[in-house]
Amino acid sequence: MTETAVPAPAPVLARSARARRRRVTSVIKHVFLVVICLLMLYPLLWMVVSSLRPNSDIFTSPGLLVDTFDFDHYPTGWDALSYPFSTYLLNSALVVLGSVIGNLVSCSMAAYAFARLDFRFKRLAFIAMLVTIMLPIHVLIIPQYVFFAQLGWINTYLPLIVPKFLATDAFFIFLMVQFIRGIPRELDEAARIDGAGHVRIFGRIMLPLMVPALATTAIFTFIWTWNDFFTQLIFVTKPDLYTVPVALRSFVDAQSSSDYGALFAMSVVSLVPVFLVFLFGQRFLLRGIATTGGK
Repeated sequence: MTETAVPAPAPVLARSARARRRRVTSVIKHVFLVVICLLMLYPLLWMVVSSLRPNSDIFTSPGLLVDTFDFDHYPTGWDALSYPFSTYLLNSALVVLGSVIGNLVSCSMAAYAFARLDFRFKRLAFIAMLVTIMLPIHVLIIPQYVFFAQLGWINTYLPLIVPKFLATDAFFIFLMVQFIRGIPRELDEAARIDGAGHVRIFGRIMLPLMVPALATTAIFTFIWTWNDFFTQLIFVTKPDLYTVPVALRSFVDAQSSSDYGALFAMSVVSLVPVFLVFLFGQRFLLRGIATTGGK
């Protein structure tokens, strides 16, 4: 006696079909993301590979496979310019350190003022601050250069550092304002009952709670200042004061042969600090972006 197969109910077949479609869709999405990731990483990987190739092979092979490893580009590039490349790394570190400290101090104080204090023309000042985000640097660079030249600050790091202590980066002020607005005002009121003023409230209550926003500001300031080429090229023209981006530009000479192998090697060296900062600070960066963007 033979047994007849009982067909599965229609709802079970429908759920199974939906599960298969979800799996297929998930696989397609992951494959697409992997392809996009590889396309974005290709220029970086090609630069690293090119720093290990002989100069004659750099632009003849677009692939990532290396036939002959040439590590001489790194010691050659380190001493190729007027000063060792460590000089330019230290110069950039000095500018970045001053910029980070300046933004953390001034932007946090300005954000606290906009978020917690009441003063005349507060809304108008906040709108004016936001408008400055839309101003390109090319509009401001000429009056800035004239002003700093009259102060005698050209070929110093003062034009790159001092404005950071004056809360000129409106993006970070806005970011911190959004974060502070998410902190309950009951904490301020409890501190005022205990006799605390704005200075103690800001230093004892707000700053410890603003660590994610402060870390986000520090990381972005580091990356943007370290990679800044335009303003550093305008205000610093002495070779002994060159920062890393300006020094890398010196490897390319339009009137003679350029040492691209040494250029790529020092470019890899210059990316190491940025990579380390992002690697160790990504946890704070994600927290800062999530908490400020969600309020």
